Amino acid sequence: MTLNIGIVGTGWFSKVHADLLAGMEDVNLAAVCGSSKAKGEEMARPYGAEGYGEITDMLDAHKLDAVYICVPPQSHGAIERALIKREIPFFIEKPLGSSTEIPASLLQEIKEKNLLTSVGYHFRYQENIQRLKAALAGDKVGMIVGQWMGGMPGVAWWRNQEQSGGQFTEQTTHIVDLLRYLSGEVTEVYGLFGNRIMHEKHDGVTVADVGTVSLKLASGVIANISNTCVLPDGVGRSGISFYNDNGLLDWNPERLLESRGGSSEEYVNTGNPYLRESEAFLHAVRTGDRSRILSDYEDGYKTLKVTCAAFESAQSGLPVKL
Repeated sequence: MTLNIGIVGTGWFSKVHADLLAGMEDVNLAAVCGSSKAKGEEMARPYGAEGYGEITDMLDAHKLDAVYICVPPQSHGAIERALIKREIPFFIEKPLGSSTEIPASLLQEIKEKNLLTSVGYHFRYQENIQRLKAALAGDKVGMIVGQWMGGMPGVAWWRNQEQSGGQFTEQTTHIVDLLRYLSGEVTEVYGLFGNRIMHEKHDGVTVADVGTVSLKLASGVIANISNTCVLPDGVGRSGISFYNDNGLLDWNPERLLESRGGSSEEYVNTGNPYLRESEAFLHAVRTGDRSRILSDYEDGYKTLKVTCAAFESAQSGLPVKL
């Protein structure tokens, strides 16, 4: 059976998903919805799809089996509600919002309908993350340190705290999500954020450009995740490290390093996690089997709660319990 898929959003990431969908058997990219009809049509054209400027117009015109939502954090709410109302499964890119308010109400509606959802925390689908998860299963972790150090994206909404939620919520969310996926739930956070450089270099910057967050996990593990967006293009580092009495497990998007008992082994990342997450979602749409989906809306919401609590803590100067 051929699945008819719609996409909401016309940015770079929408095209990443559209290209993958276009290459799949028994998948038809039928429609694209943009912030204007012209944008929707422009992106839809190369795929032989129809373009729209309103989600309801797209849903009225097509019988869609699933929809991919790839929009900035501030654009969530009405799109999801239209899909929930019609009980159309959706795949949604992270983060679920710039704050928890709208996602909290959407989550209730999703749970009431038991709607199939998947969230784009693609690193979970990496072979190296699965290898790391297996290696950690026998360990008592001492401490975890993560980071996302890079430059500031060139889009205006990203620089605006109200629209993006800031770097920790929009970008470093991937590291927070891996912390949860690999080591369990976070019970308390304490954040320190600062404005050092970027607000002097660019207009309209209301996000912090440096930050560090201490996290306490339900297991008793202590973690720290830091981020910055002050670096020049092409310079950066992101990853997460686990320390204990067996040695060090150090992951970044390119490779996993295992240093134990005097010997080191490095695993280069292989495969395409974006393809894997889509295959898992579409398998669930076809069969109803959700077991291959590694993050659904409820799980993605838990990661959002941690990142928003970090911002709240940085604002108040006090730790926030979850």
